[in-house]
Amino acid sequence: QVQLVESGGGLVQAGGSRRLSCAASGRTFTGYHMGWFRQAPGKEREFVASIAWSGGSTYYADSVKGRFSISRDNAKNTLYLQMNSLKPEDTAVYYCAARVTIVAIWNYWGQGTQVTVSS
Repeated sequence: QVQLVESGGGLVQAGGSRRLSCAASGRTFTGYHMGWFRQAPGKEREFVASIAWSGGSTYYADSVKGRFSISRDNAKNTLYLQMNSLKPEDTAVYYCAARVTIVAIWNYWGQGTQVTVSS
């Protein structure tokens, strides 16, 4: 079992930046493929970014590519999402997720943190 707790959400103006964190506990964090998802009001949850256990490979949704950066610190059992040049359409609840391999389903989810971007 892996427990995930997100933090760092809040209100930010368009064009601003925000960094989300996801603290993991339980089983070894290092071996897990980690990701960020988001869900806007009235929309389905969507993939934002993911990162391999080593941090060597990262993947991004086209909508955030070049603006968001995912990273992880395995020594601190923490996942990050640096969000720059934020837009009102980035407003959503952001979720941290984990899976045992890159092809597995996303087994573990955090409770989410709200990010609101004002225009």
